[in-house]
Amino acid sequence: MQLLVINSGSSSIKFSIYAVSPKGDLPCSLLEGQLSDIGERESRLAVQQAGQGSSLEGRVGIHGVSEAISAVLDVVSGSGIPRFEAVGYRVVHPGPRLHEHSRITPQVLAELDAASAFAPLHDPAAVQMIRTFSQRFPEVPQYACFDTVFHRTMPLEASTYALPPEFVSRGVRRYGFHGLSCESIVQQLRHEGGNRGCLPQRMVIAHLGSGCSVTALQDGRSVDTTMGLTPTGGVVMGTRPGDLDPGLVLFLLREKIGASQDGRAGSKDALDSVQTLLNHGSGLAALSGMENSVKEIRAAANAGGQSARLALQVFTRSVRKAMGAFCWLLGGLDAVVFSGGVGENDAQTREEIVAGMEELGVSLDQGLNQRATGGIQRISPPGSRTQVLIVPAQEDQMVAAHVLRMATEDR
Repeated sequence: MQLLVINSGSSSIKFSIYAVSPKGDLPCSLLEGQLSDIGERESRLAVQQAGQGSSLEGRVGIHGVSEAISAVLDVVSGSGIPRFEAVGYRVVHPGPRLHEHSRITPQVLAELDAASAFAPLHDPAAVQMIRTFSQRFPEVPQYACFDTVFHRTMPLEASTYALPPEFVSRGVRRYGFHGLSCESIVQQLRHEGGNRGCLPQRMVIAHLGSGCSVTALQDGRSVDTTMGLTPTGGVVMGTRPGDLDPGLVLFLLREKIGASQDGRAGSKDALDSVQTLLNHGSGLAALSGMENSVKEIRAAANAGGQSARLALQVFTRSVRKAMGAFCWLLGGLDAVVFSGGVGENDAQTREEIVAGMEELGVSLDQGLNQRATGGIQRISPPGSRTQVLIVPAQEDQMVAAHVLRMATEDR
């Protein structure tokens, strides 16, 4: 069976076609593509078919989500592209009433529309994508896979906010995100001979990219994570601040309302302004005064840029604090896993996060860390108490596995 997987973000769309087998083997990629820098002057489109290298790569003029969706549609329905029998979408936030990965129905789509307020950076584009593809391929079953499902194993004391119970019925709780990434890491560690198929009992996963989170796992199950009701909280991220004093958010709202000329309209404008600030105008980008690129920020810091250096220090400290807290929560660590674009590719970030954690049994082999190039790799010294691993995030592969299961059950 062949499946199309769509993973849409705030400024990019990844798409893949997988061959999947009911035997339980990991899905095999036939085609991988990405349309990035959506909304910028030029967007980058890259498509690679298995065994053929880069079959398409270039810059295109894409000025909005609708044009981006049309461009992806043109690629996946073009000649020479592997056919697919089902479509799966990564959806960041399903809202309070969808608890499992689901086949898309009108009711499910209505729930996803309502959930867009929880993840305004991600969900609206995903919902628009689902509608467009459903209209283009009405005979092909469509499925949504949610980043929150993996964290349903968190105990009640980890998912509950200290607010009046009336808010629980309105969906106010800690959901957690990057769940498909975490699940893919657990599955890879269980399958890979490089780790002898042994899953570490007490593990922390640091998914570090534009969005960042740290998750504590016991026997492969999520027991706590840094993100909460929305993907805005937790550790410092590319354009998001992570956890803030709630009073600071109220302060920002009062300041914005006070600066407006119209009371009621000012309140709406203030809410929109603060939401934009917290999702697009904070984090590493705000601290450094640069674009959201750890590579460029690190280059500026290495050249003596004080703002860039402070941005990286704030970022790595927030991740280290989360790791330390989860080490205490789990009663020690058997493994620390780095994943995501930054976690997998930035050796200096890994080094700075781990620095000072030797007393917890966490340390790096400098040579292994610097030479890490891809795939599952151990970068801790031989014989160290805690493994430090790099494991690639395979969210799309995880979506393909879930879609296969649901499609098989539907037959």
